[in-house]
Amino acid sequence: MSRKSFLMRIGGILALVLILIVLIVFLEPEKTGITRAQAAKAAALFDVSRETCVQYGEEREDSHFTEKEQKNWYVIYMDYLYDHGGLREEYTESTAQAAQQELTYREAELLAEFLGKKYKSRVNVTRSNREKPFPADLWWEIYDEAVTDQVDSGIQALDVILYGTPTNIETAPGWTCYTSGGDFRFEGLALDAYLDRKIRIYVRDGEVAGAGRLLSEQVVYENVWTESLDGELLSVHAGTITRQFPVSGKKLSEDVVHNIVDIHLKKGKLQKITIKKERVKGRVLAVGEDFIEIEGYGAVPLAPGFRVYKVYGEYEEQTRADILVGYSLQEFVAADGKLCAALTVRPFHPERIRVLLMDDGFQSVFHGTVELTLNCDAVLTFGEKEKEKARLEAGTKLTIQPGDDFLSAGRAVITPSVPEDGISVDSLSRSQGTPSYGGTLEIRQEPEGLVLVNDVLLEDYLKKVVPSEMPASYEPEALKAQAVCARTYAYRQIMGNSYSRYGAHVDDSTNYQVYNNTKTYDSTSLAVDETCGKLLCYEGQAAEAYYYSTSCGHGTDGSVWGGDGVKTPYLKAVELRDERRCLDLTLEEAFAAFIKNPDIPAYDSAYPMYRWSALYKGSTLGRQLGMGEIRSIQVTKRGPGGVAQELVITDEDGRKKTCSSQMEVRKALGSKELEIERKDGKSVSGMSLLPSAFIAVQEVGTAKDGSRLFEIYGGGYGHGAGMSQNGAQGMAKEGRSCEEILQFFYEGAEVGELEAG
Repeated sequence: MSRKSFLMRIGGILALVLILIVLIVFLEPEKTGITRAQAAKAAALFDVSRETCVQYGEEREDSHFTEKEQKNWYVIYMDYLYDHGGLREEYTESTAQAAQQELTYREAELLAEFLGKKYKSRVNVTRSNREKPFPADLWWEIYDEAVTDQVDSGIQALDVILYGTPTNIETAPGWTCYTSGGDFRFEGLALDAYLDRKIRIYVRDGEVAGAGRLLSEQVVYENVWTESLDGELLSVHAGTITRQFPVSGKKLSEDVVHNIVDIHLKKGKLQKITIKKERVKGRVLAVGEDFIEIEGYGAVPLAPGFRVYKVYGEYEEQTRADILVGYSLQEFVAADGKLCAALTVRPFHPERIRVLLMDDGFQSVFHGTVELTLNCDAVLTFGEKEKEKARLEAGTKLTIQPGDDFLSAGRAVITPSVPEDGISVDSLSRSQGTPSYGGTLEIRQEPEGLVLVNDVLLEDYLKKVVPSEMPASYEPEALKAQAVCARTYAYRQIMGNSYSRYGAHVDDSTNYQVYNNTKTYDSTSLAVDETCGKLLCYEGQAAEAYYYSTSCGHGTDGSVWGGDGVKTPYLKAVELRDERRCLDLTLEEAFAAFIKNPDIPAYDSAYPMYRWSALYKGSTLGRQLGMGEIRSIQVTKRGPGGVAQELVITDEDGRKKTCSSQMEVRKALGSKELEIERKDGKSVSGMSLLPSAFIAVQEVGTAKDGSRLFEIYGGGYGHGAGMSQNGAQGMAKEGRSCEEILQFFYEGAEVGELEAG
C-alpha cells in the first residue's frame, strides 16, 4: 500500500469517528431530570420522618412560601431543608413554580452534601453545567449509595413489585400504593408508569421518599390466591388488594380458581399461570423464622415468598403469627420441597394448650437432664418424621440427656394411655413436690438444652392453674371469676403464639400463669367445670383479663404498661368499693395522704398487703444499683390511681437512674434483703420485686453509718390493673356472683362464649 493510500485510509477512519461522536452528542436523548420538589422530599426523609417535617412546620411561626402556596405537599420538606442546610434561597426560589422545575447541578451539589459530605464531589459541578438540569438517574445513584451507607438511619431501600395505586384500585385512599413489600404513602410522586414492574423505592416510616429505578419489566406474582374467573377476567389477591388480569385467548385449567398460583407478567401483560396443587396437612408443632414443623413431616423449609391466607368465610391475608402451634387450622401448599403458602381453612376453637415447663425456680426453659417416671403404660414416638414407636410399661423410669439416640430427629413424644397425670417429672420440684402432668409430654432438643412441652386439654390446664393462682379455700364465686379470667388469658396467649419457635403457647411461670405448682382441689376444679368455655368478652372479643393479688384501695388502667389505656377501655382506675369513684391521685400530696392511711375502706382492705412499708438505707440502695450513696428518691410521674410511672434516683455524685415504668420501679427498689412490714405487723423479706409501684417515698433521717434513710409507704401487691384477687374474695364474701365481680373489675365486659374464629 502506498503512503498516500495509507494516509487517506487513516483520514477516512478519523472522519468516521468524528461523525459518530457528533451523532452521539446530538442524537443521544437528553437525560431526564428530577423536580426540586421530588428531590427535596427524598433528601428530607433521608434525615427525618414525614411526621417530624409536619411537626417542624407547625412549630415554625412562618414559612418560606407564601400563605397561598403553603398547602402544597412539598412545602414541609423544602421548609425543613431551607432551615437545615439542604437548600438555599439564593439558589432555589421558595415558589410553587420553582418547586416543580428541575433540580440544577448547583442545587444537587448542596443536597448531596446534605446526605453526607463525601457525596458532594459526586455531582461534578462546573461553570458550564451548574444551572443545567441534574440527571435523575445520577441523583438516585448518589441517594442509593447514601442509603446503603447509612443502614441505621431509618430509611430503607426496598426492591418491590408495584401492585396498585389509586389509578387501578378504585378503593385505594389517596397517595396509597400497594407493593410486594407492603402498603405505603407516596405523596407527590408519580408511580403509575411502574405498575406491574419491579422497582427500587426508598421508604421511611411508611412514606415513599422516592422511586430509584426500574429493575425489571418481567415479574412474577408469587403464591397469590385466585378468587374467581369471571368471563375473561381472573381475580387474584395480591398483598392487601384484589387485582384483575385479562385472560383473553388463554386456555386456563378449572383448577386455577381457589388455588395458589404464580402469575408471570411482562410489561404488565399476562404471560402464563403456574398452579401449585401439592398439599401438606397436619398439626403444627413449631413455627420458626424459616421453617414450619408439621406432625408427620418434620420441619419443612419456607419458600422466600411464603404467604398465609384465610380462605373460609371472608377472605383475609394473615401472617405467620396466625399459624397456631398445636392445631391443624391450615393446609399448606408445597412446591420443590418448600412451603409456598398456608391456607387457613377452619376457625380456631380453644381446646388444647401447649405449656413450656421451666426448670426449678422458673429460671430457664432449658433443661440439662430430664428424669421421668411413667405412672401408666405409654408410647414413645420418635425418629425421622416420627415413624419409630416404642411401648413403655407403667413404672418405667427414663433419664434423658441431649444427644440421646431417640432425639436424633430433634423431638420425641410420650403419650400416656391414661391422660390424667400420666407422667411424673422427677427432675422438677414445685411447691407440691414432684409434679405430674396429664396430656402428652414432648422433649425437644435445642442448642441450649432440652425443652419440655406439655400438650394438654385447656380445661385440664385450668384445673392446675386456678389453685396455683388463688387459694382453694376462697369463696366459690371468687374461684369462678378466677377461672374465667384464667381461661380468657390462656385464650389470648394461644392466639399470641409467642413461644411458637419451641412449639408452645405459654410457660408455667408467673410470666404467664402459674401452672401445676400446687395440687388440685375439688373446689378449684368445680369452678373450672362450672364456667366451662366461658370467657370475658368486650364488644365480641376476648378481653385482656389481667389480674393481680391485692389493691391499695384504688386500681389503675391499661396505661400501667406504657400505653394510653384506650385499647382497654374496660380497665378503669377506680376505688375498690361500691362507689367506684375515680380519685385524682396523680399529685404527690394527694397520693401520700392516701397511701399512708391504712383505714381507707376497700373490698380487700383486710388483707396484709393492703398496706406495707419498708426502710431503705441510701448506702445499701446505692450498692444494689451500682451507684454511690443515694441522696434522693423522687416519684416524678404518676399514672391513674397514683401508680408510680417514673422514678428518679440520685446518688452523692449527682448521677441519676430513671425508672420509666411501674415494673422498672419495682425492680430498682426490690431486694431480697429488704424487710417489708405488712399491715398486720408481720415482716416479710426475699422479694426481688417491690410488691407494687403504688408507693410514696419520704426521707426520714440518718442511719448509723451516716447514710440517708428513706421510708417507702406502699399499698397492694401486683400491677393494679384488672381484677384484684383478694378484692374478688371480699366481694364474694358479701354475696356477689362471679358475673357481678367481673363486671365490677372490667367495666362493660360480659361473660360468654366467643364464636369460633
